[in-house]
Amino acid sequence: ESHDWNVLFPLTSHASSPLSIPGGTRQSPINIQWRDSVYDPFLKPLKISYDPSTCLHIWNNGYSFLVEFDDSTDKSIIMGGPLENQYRLKQFHFHWGAINEWGSEHTVDSKFYPAELHLVHWNAVVYPTFEEAVMEGNGLAVIGVFLKLGKHHEGLQTLVDALPAIKHKFDVFDPSCLIPSCPDYWTYAGSLTTPPLTESVTWIIKKKPIEVDENQVSFAFRMLLFTSDGEEEKRMVDNFRPLQPLMDRTVRSSFQNTHLLNIEAQPKDHAQQIGP
Repeated sequence: ESHDWNVLFPLTSHASSPLSIPGGTRQSPINIQWRDSVYDPFLKPLKISYDPSTCLHIWNNGYSFLVEFDDSTDKSIIMGGPLENQYRLKQFHFHWGAINEWGSEHTVDSKFYPAELHLVHWNAVVYPTFEEAVMEGNGLAVIGVFLKLGKHHEGLQTLVDALPAIKHKFDVFDPSCLIPSCPDYWTYAGSLTTPPLTESVTWIIKKKPIEVDENQVSFAFRMLLFTSDGEEEKRMVDNFRPLQPLMDRTVRSSFQNTHLLNIEAQPKDHAQQIGP
């Protein structure tokens, strides 16, 4: 049994966890201001190569639900994008809100999505263990995917059907079905959004959300219960961290802000030129 995630997701209510690291300069999540992101032509496409057989468990750890992977070899990895080498998939989990108006950790032009998926990877080329990678500036790479309400999502349904058991074997799942095919992303240097909040994460936030239907969020995610000894059961909602200041960081984009060029070229059509 692996207990690594006790480090990242202690069974405490969100309110009692520290909201900021004193002197932290690269904390997450942030609001991504579309207009202020800088196109970087040298950013490569992100390459994702997951082996569905590396999937180990799905479990409710009292804070979120997460799916864990065997990370003892390079079977499920990402490379390219802003990364200097390959990173191994460790787990993925979700953040969501009590209602559809909020739930994501990151925002785009101050807009929340109802939920956000995080796929957590670590730099096994440079560090011998995940625990060491968590403490280092280039130790982790997290892909963030927004969820928006729309069509039913078959891949997500597979997960939903496996809940709400506390922990059980869950083999053969390919999380790439949860990642939009559009290659565009933003990237910035940030931190974990759960304790220990270490500033070790290269964030890769996909521009396009995936669509899930209303029932998948409201009946699946929102019916899960936070658990902690000696307290009454609470529904597991609003498990996201507040936005953190950008400080002097730059958010880079892998795509050109063409819609901004349109606005500048045709100021009269400003109302029609909306963002993502």
